[in-house]
Amino acid sequence: MSGKPATTRLFLALWPEQGIRDQLAQWRDAWRWPQGAASVPDDKLHVTLHFLGNQPSERVPEIMQGLAVPFAPFRLSLGQAKLWPHGIAVLEPHMEPDELLQLHADLAQALVALGLLPEERKYRPHVTMSRRAPNAIAPTDGPLIDWEIQRYALVESRPGNGGYAVLKYYT
Repeated sequence: MSGKPATTRLFLALWPEQGIRDQLAQWRDAWRWPQGAASVPDDKLHVTLHFLGNQPSERVPEIMQGLAVPFAPFRLSLGQAKLWPHGIAVLEPHMEPDELLQLHADLAQALVALGLLPEERKYRPHVTMSRRAPNAIAPTDGPLIDWEIQRYALVESRPGNGGYAVLKYYT
């Protein structure tokens, strides 16, 4: 009797170095969180580019190779705290750099070439600060985070409390 084929839950992200991660954590800690809010741990702070979902584990090497796309390094300036519907607290960029939008589009084409479907909704770059925070109070201002983007990552989301693991950096 055979079970279901093994799968790996994947996403593409801008994955911060420690200095940027520390600044993101400072922003997160500046919010006033309601009881029951689920703040994102420091090691999970990132900007998602594309969510790939559960993929057959046997395809991971092919997916890794197929997602290598050239891109121009760019600066992402984060500093707008927002509360989205359904209690999602985020930090958004002041503007969406053209290079970020091009990287997102190029990765969408790479996903299609791999037979995967990118999400259809409009891309809204952000760092999730917390979930289940409908009455959170966002800081009115904070330090501008100037993040020099030199790479992106293919990340595995491990089930349960397994956290995230970067499978590959692309430069």
